[in-house]
Amino acid sequence: MYKANMLTRVIRQLLESQKGLAFRPLVPPSYCLIFGPREQSKSCLGTDANNNSKENKRTVEQLYYLSVNIKKIRQVKGWVLSKDAAYVEETADFLKSLGAGEMTVASILERCPEAFLHDPVELDAKKCLWRSVCSSDDQLLKIIEKFPESFFSYKYPENQRANINYFQDLGLNKKIVCRLLTSSPQIFCNSVEDNEHIISTLEENYLGLGGSEANFKTWLMKLLSQDPFIILKPPSALKKNLHFIQRLGFCDHDVLKLLSNLKGFIFDLNCNTMESSMLFTKKVFECSDEELKPIILKFPGVLYYTVPVLEERLKCLLKEGASLDQVKACPSVLELTTQIVEYRIAKIKSLGHKIKDQNLEVLNGTKKDFEVSYGRLQVKKMRPLFNPVAPLQIDE
Repeated sequence: MYKANMLTRVIRQLLESQKGLAFRPLVPPSYCLIFGPREQSKSCLGTDANNNSKENKRTVEQLYYLSVNIKKIRQVKGWVLSKDAAYVEETADFLKSLGAGEMTVASILERCPEAFLHDPVELDAKKCLWRSVCSSDDQLLKIIEKFPESFFSYKYPENQRANINYFQDLGLNKKIVCRLLTSSPQIFCNSVEDNEHIISTLEENYLGLGGSEANFKTWLMKLLSQDPFIILKPPSALKKNLHFIQRLGFCDHDVLKLLSNLKGFIFDLNCNTMESSMLFTKKVFECSDEELKPIILKFPGVLYYTVPVLEERLKCLLKEGASLDQVKACPSVLELTTQIVEYRIAKIKSLGHKIKDQNLEVLNGTKKDFEVSYGRLQVKKMRPLFNPVAPLQIDE
């Protein structure tokens, strides 16, 4: 009690010694963060004090009344608060016109404060552009809420419009184009010519290996859905890696199959990694160059996984009871991480099965695929050894 009273007196003396003022509470930091510094409270702001003196007071005030966390904006993108031209109320009205509530508006402005630097004319133009691939205002709002930077932070409207038209002319539906615009807006900032160059390179090689025009469009649609950033990668990488694979002795049909299965990985292959991984695979399975080909076709990962990754996954399978012959017969099982393999084998063992007695294909696939395979094993375990209602076969 004595110590508490002493502490109270010391604090009171310190406060009263400041400019000879009587005891009064300090200005709360939240006030400083909302309205900017006062002369006696600059310490509340730390290193932001000088920056805040240049802030657009009207902008800060409008954000405050919208319940936006201004402290968060200062920490991440404080520069937006110093801009003379800001359209906070107009941006809020724009979002509300799409159906956004007050909390949604505040959240979007906190996470992407560049939003209120666009004037109403720009916002309407953006809306018109995005609505060409969005079915409704409600869908557009959901996209903005989830990916505000994709909508607000990227300009180049001429390039965006031209690329949307280009991708639709390729046969990509609105849903896929919208997904591309949302997940990889950088692609739409490129000139159409740049994007057209990489697509043309893909088409040229695909058709050159014997693929059909119709199959190419289907494959391209899947490729862009899974890895849209391949458009930003150099065409030279594709040509170099395809040439390496062809030198391994694969026929055009098999190279086309690998190209289809590798998808975006075809751009990221490294010749040194491929050579090391293939040498490791040949040594482990004791196979020739010719015997290695079907393994690569079943498991293209041999071309892009490093030796340490392949070695770790192989050791895990052997430790769990699988044999080299089993892995060689189903090499695609090496696509699975060690954690997934351990979990799935543990579930199979819980049914009383030994992994050495199983086809390793049972481990493969997505989580849903495995659950189906596991369900079949479960049913098999519960099935009676004989049908109790079937007539008995009695020799006369």
